[in-house]
Amino acid sequence: MAAAVSSLSSLGIPDGDGGSSSEEEEAGPSATAAAAAEQRREERLRRFRELHMKRYEACKLNSQEVVEEDKRLKLPPNWEAKKARLEWELKVQEKKKECAARGEDYERVKLLEISAEDAERWERKKKKKNPDLGFSDYAAAQLRQYQRLTRQIKPDLEQYEKLKEQYGEALYPTSDSLLHGTHVPSKDGVDRMVADLEKQIEKREKYSRRRPYNDDADIDYINERNAKFNQKAERFYGKYTAEIKQNLERGTAV
Repeated sequence: MAAAVSSLSSLGIPDGDGGSSSEEEEAGPSATAAAAAEQRREERLRRFRELHMKRYEACKLNSQEVVEEDKRLKLPPNWEAKKARLEWELKVQEKKKECAARGEDYERVKLLEISAEDAERWERKKKKKNPDLGFSDYAAAQLRQYQRLTRQIKPDLEQYEKLKEQYGEALYPTSDSLLHGTHVPSKDGVDRMVADLEKQIEKREKYSRRRPYNDDADIDYINERNAKFNQKAERFYGKYTAEIKQNLERGTAV
């Protein structure tokens, strides 16, 4: 038996007891380390792919935000207020259609939805609001007059139809139209214009007019601006400085 084992060893064939077990013990730890390394590599690749996708999403969102910001910068400064106003008007139109479909009065429904506190606050705001802000500049005064005159205009549809039949397409002038001297105003139109001009003259006479110059007044100023300042000072502090001024004029001031 020993001779058979030695002959197998001489031929390089390992016996069934010692050789196979030692190789398995050496191959076990190396295979486990390789599997762990491969697992770590897969984990790193997975994390790298996730980071790459996050970077791509961030770049995409960045580009979208840049485009949106560029659009917002190109919009007018009061766009948000206009947008809110348009959305409110759309809601009002939808509410009116719903009320009309149900056969209800929109104004009544709207008042029923307003609380008593809001109604009182709006009434106080209306009372505090001054419709006439007075004179600020000539452009604002001209605009107010234009709005007042346009509110007074009441279109005469019958006269419009007559003019349309008379002039046809010429009633709607273009850049090449020449209508100067062809229109003759009616007597009622002339009377309205005269009445309006008389009202303007009457109202203008009630405005604060320039004070006439008094030759006998004391000259205690060096220019127009200084004269205005002295008038304001006299209006507010004249009763307190009257005695001092008289003493200075008499030469008896201490």
